[in-house]
Amino acid sequence: MLEFYVETNEQLTNLCRQLEDSTWLTVDTEFIRENTYYPEFCLLQIANDAVAACVDPLAIDDLSDLLSLLYNPSIVKVFHAGRQDLEIFYHRWQKIPTAVYDTQLAATLTGLGDQPGYAATVKAVLGIELDKAHVRTNWRKRPLDEGQIRYALNDVVYLGRLYQKIVAQLTGLGRENWLDDDFRILTDPATYQSLPDTQWKRIRGQQKLRGKQLAVLKQLAAWRERRAVKKNRPRQWIISNENLLQLARRVPRDLSQILRINDLDPKFANRFGKELLALIEDASATSPEEWPRETDRSPRLTPQQEALADLLMCTLRVRASEYNINPTSIASRGDIEKLATGDRSPEVLRGWRQKVAGNDLLRVLEGRLYAEVRSGRINLVEVDSEPSPINSLQSSNTPQQH
Repeated sequence: MLEFYVETNEQLTNLCRQLEDSTWLTVDTEFIRENTYYPEFCLLQIANDAVAACVDPLAIDDLSDLLSLLYNPSIVKVFHAGRQDLEIFYHRWQKIPTAVYDTQLAATLTGLGDQPGYAATVKAVLGIELDKAHVRTNWRKRPLDEGQIRYALNDVVYLGRLYQKIVAQLTGLGRENWLDDDFRILTDPATYQSLPDTQWKRIRGQQKLRGKQLAVLKQLAAWRERRAVKKNRPRQWIISNENLLQLARRVPRDLSQILRINDLDPKFANRFGKELLALIEDASATSPEEWPRETDRSPRLTPQQEALADLLMCTLRVRASEYNINPTSIASRGDIEKLATGDRSPEVLRGWRQKVAGNDLLRVLEGRLYAEVRSGRINLVEVDSEPSPINSLQSSNTPQQH
């Protein structure tokens, strides 16, 4: 395989000519996000089965040839855990490559667990141990040494072989089209848009707030998000989650009460106190009908609903074991709890997840499917059907290929 480090416009043009007839390209990026809201794009790695290269976006002033290649819908772009890589394309060029394939998502359907890392997947599928010495590299610093470049190239060199093997495995299992919906989500611009009014849901601890407090948190979190975007700084650099929660919990009415918030920088409080008080006052003045609804957050389960969620989790695990897929790749405990409360929005009721387990979860809820234990094994049994054999997980309940 030919390998290059590309740092001039001419080198990039020559590279793109060598790659333009590819049916697929493996792609990875290196970036830094320690001091910014948006990731700082530092390096792009790209390869087919004959050529691999590191492209230096810090040295090249015209990336148009590369973008023409990456946005060509006739070439499949292969990533592993590509969401953050694709986010770079969205924020920098306001569009996302189409014809995307993610080997991390695909690997979960081959029995490699939930969200397997690149090195672990390469080892499991190809039997190759990758060097992890440069995981903490400062990719913004130049020049990159030989070891750093080798590490970066490995991220795309082995990804092509990984892609071909996983596609072959899924085709053999009849699962080659199962991820179409997941890949559509990856290429949907809405996936990468910052929505200030929804940021409060991401704050751990908001579940303990109620009513007006939640309305205040929603306003404050939206303000922080807008400021973080404007200043291109991490959210927590603006104000911490804990400080937001304390402000929402106490609903201060004047600056002196804000200054009593633990660990809140007095300089920050004095600078933004009036602005925060105005936001708190606006949120407090809203009617209860405008407060964040209970359906916007994780539900509180009754004892009966907890028991029902446990029964649904049992069903999920049984079906997941039959397909050799990690249950958490199909549905989270939170998704299952939503089903137990009557919510039908979880992803498990769509696409391949519905086929594997979602339909059966609904049948349990409708009383048309139940679990029985025989000789220490759990079997799922249709109501009014003949009892299933002891080893039904390996016989009558073995799923047909789709």
